[in-house]
Amino acid sequence: MKFENTPLKDCFILTPQVYPDHRGIFLESYHKKKFNEITGLDLEFVQDNQSVSKKGVLRGLHFQSGGFAQAKLVRVIYGEVLDVVVDLRPDSPTFKESYSIILSDQNQHQLFIPQGFAHGFITLSETSVFSYKCDRFYYPGSESGIIYNDPDLAIDWKFTEDELILSEKDTKLPTLKELFS
Repeated sequence: MKFENTPLKDCFILTPQVYPDHRGIFLESYHKKKFNEITGLDLEFVQDNQSVSKKGVLRGLHFQSGGFAQAKLVRVIYGEVLDVVVDLRPDSPTFKESYSIILSDQNQHQLFIPQGFAHGFITLSETSVFSYKCDRFYYPGSESGIIYNDPDLAIDWKFTEDELILSEKDTKLPTLKELFS
């Protein structure tokens, strides 16, 4: 498994070894011991989630707050997405900074997102199957987010406003300034 740092503190890219042959491919998407050795972390992932989205679906930017904050290991099983994270940890040197990466079934990249980050993605391909492991259970009372088009973040989602497909909830999230005021 290959490990790469991102510009955001404690957030990194993992790329598993892929074994192709005439039948297709095989890869080990997660191995606790190898993950712990490579990252220096000892996390216990307790919940796996999966979503299926069509082109232009934007999910995010979401996070859980307080004692329910989640670390995530995300990947794309099928298709291609633009994955975006924002560091919301006030004591971090990369506080309020964002990072984006293309995750796909072709590059097999996985993104580790530490606790205290907002996370979102948009499907670039016709369909995507997105999977993520979480180190804490989902708790609706701690759910929060940042509006996808926050002017201070200026995220390029690769689609025009009228091409985006959003949930009603995601259109009503606060800005970063509102969140930290």
